Amino acid sequence: MQVLSPAPIQVSISLLEKMPGSLEQLLHDASPVVLQWKPAPERWSIQEVLAHLAKQLYSERVRRIVMEEDPALAKYVAPSESVVHQKTARQHLEHFIAWRRAHVVFLHTVPAAAGRTGRHYEMGSISVSQLLHELANHDLGHVRQLAELYRAPAFYPHAEPFQKFSHPKP
Repeated sequence: MQVLSPAPIQVSISLLEKMPGSLEQLLHDASPVVLQWKPAPERWSIQEVLAHLAKQLYSERVRRIVMEEDPALAKYVAPSESVVHQKTARQHLEHFIAWRRAHVVFLHTVPAAAGRTGRHYEMGSISVSQLLHELANHDLGHVRQLAELYRAPAFYPHAEPFQKFSHPKP
């Protein structure tokens, strides 16, 4: 097993720990219509983003690297449309919250594993530290996306004279 010099992971873990509460607060008052709204047929709705977040691929990769010796890491496969629509957006959010909270508890038990690695089919050797930094980066990208998906149908149309100052990009 190759051990890389890891960047400190505490800030990443702190962000990952805050995500469930942040998403709960952000989406608490969003209507079912807003949660399912899509800006274009090929773009995701809030429900689809939450199904994607609930997929847990990063968490599974970290767990495998910690538990196994240099494991081969699975390729990402997006959830099918039928899987996305088997649950409501709120159910996907609840699933994400439960899984993420359990994952953070696990992460607090393995700080010395930050340099352990697994093998990604495309990128080669990846450390736990790199995965956690990417997961924090990934989460923040989806927070921006969720905020844009929320504001575009729920608030922007009703802020009429202010629309010239704000241009949602969902």
